[in-house]
Amino acid sequence: MSTPSADPRPELAELAERLARTGDLQRSDARERRHARGLRTARENLADLVDADSFVEYGQLAVAAQRSRRDYLELQTATAADGVITGICTINAAQLGAASARAAVAIYDYSVLAGTQGYYHHQKLDRLLELAARERLPVVMFTEGGGGRPGDTDVTTQVAGLAVPTFARWASLRGYCLRIAVNNGFCFAGNAALFGCADITIATRASWIGMAGPAMIEGGGLGVHEATSIGPAETQSRNGVIDLLAADEADATDMARRLLGMFQGRLPAGEEPPQMAMRDAIPRDRRFPYDVRAVITTLADTGSWIELGRDFAKGIVTGFLRLGGRPVALMANDCRVLGGAIDAAGADKATRFLNLLAAHPLPLLSLVDTPGFMVGPRSEDEAAARRMPAMFSAGAAIRSPWLAVVLRRGYGLGAMAMTGGSFARPLWMASWPTGEFGAMGLEGAVRLGYRKELDAISDPAERRARFDELLARMYESGKATEAAAHLEIDAVIDPAATRELLVRALDAAGCG
Repeated sequence: MSTPSADPRPELAELAERLARTGDLQRSDARERRHARGLRTARENLADLVDADSFVEYGQLAVAAQRSRRDYLELQTATAADGVITGICTINAAQLGAASARAAVAIYDYSVLAGTQGYYHHQKLDRLLELAARERLPVVMFTEGGGGRPGDTDVTTQVAGLAVPTFARWASLRGYCLRIAVNNGFCFAGNAALFGCADITIATRASWIGMAGPAMIEGGGLGVHEATSIGPAETQSRNGVIDLLAADEADATDMARRLLGMFQGRLPAGEEPPQMAMRDAIPRDRRFPYDVRAVITTLADTGSWIELGRDFAKGIVTGFLRLGGRPVALMANDCRVLGGAIDAAGADKATRFLNLLAAHPLPLLSLVDTPGFMVGPRSEDEAAARRMPAMFSAGAAIRSPWLAVVLRRGYGLGAMAMTGGSFARPLWMASWPTGEFGAMGLEGAVRLGYRKELDAISDPAERRARFDELLARMYESGKATEAAAHLEIDAVIDPAATRELLVRALDAAGCG
């Protein structure tokens, strides 16, 4: 082989120039506009997300299909990569190993035609999603953008462009490839459809997400609206569209990396919080509330807890933690909301979480403290009879080890739904000594079962005393040790030993 020439070959020089036009250095005006707003460029988000020197880009030289009306050289810079960066890479390889860290990434570039979806843009996404399906790769997608693009005048062989396979392909990855969507800024129409279809959604507080943007709303005769009035992040977090609310793009990117890591495997054991505090986690008075998140963070490796949907259906807590480095999914009741009762929205939240775990298995831990499903006419008006039983269907599809610990109340169908449909369903079903059990809440059971006797007592003080006596008797017959003695649960445990026993159970289940 001859010695390489000192002068670069013209085709290599041309390639270098062409590639440079897609980067932030050549697109300095677009970069500075982002920075002036306190935002990052698409390539800066990419560099923060993926492992260094791991990204293999697809379609970098694409431009908008507008050569018939715009200068081609100008398009190469102004519409770099046709508004979306796509490729494969590794994420978290240093912590979890290269084999577990493979991923696909798509990052919308709002500096290119407001992140709109064009002809070649869709082809790039379709190519990446087909590769993800073939290789079973998780996909992280940044979705900032304004939806469909009407200005691709080079395309003369289609009418409406509704035959693009992008949305169907993205949806078809459900159950095969984990999909994490990240958004900052405006996300409307097609971009919002991709965001909302993801398995886990992350958005910054400076996000606005809607199935139509201002122009489409006005065009539909629904009035003039500012973009910042459509689907603000706080609203979309409260209604469950956003699973994780981030401070900014850096925070959102870090969340995406950490979440993906939960599905990539085990880390070295993290710091173990002091466990003796668990003995006082439940108030001595059974009527008093407590913060279940304090229990969760005491169980978890320090700093590992990631909560999904904190602002939505607050009576159900869902998320991920690590126990001795092992990734574990968690579902819990928050007794400070509706007394821990599971309402229709809470059932929806739990069902969606269980469906995610059925598709992407992780060991599941339930922390139970519920009087059951929310009852009453208002609850039935919310389609409780369909939405609540969906928890049973979703739970039946779980194939990974399921562990459950009753912290206090384990009553009725709601408690059963928290444990996969039956207390016999979990791999290990335990309770703290504060656990209490029954077909329904104790107070309600006394009122229903002893109504005639209580109604026959005319003196209010005497009636109350008899009620308290019956309640105490029922509590004694339904406390945790009695449930264990009748083999309705597997064990009653010292709260301070909970973490250690959960880790043992995971090891015994082969999750070590």
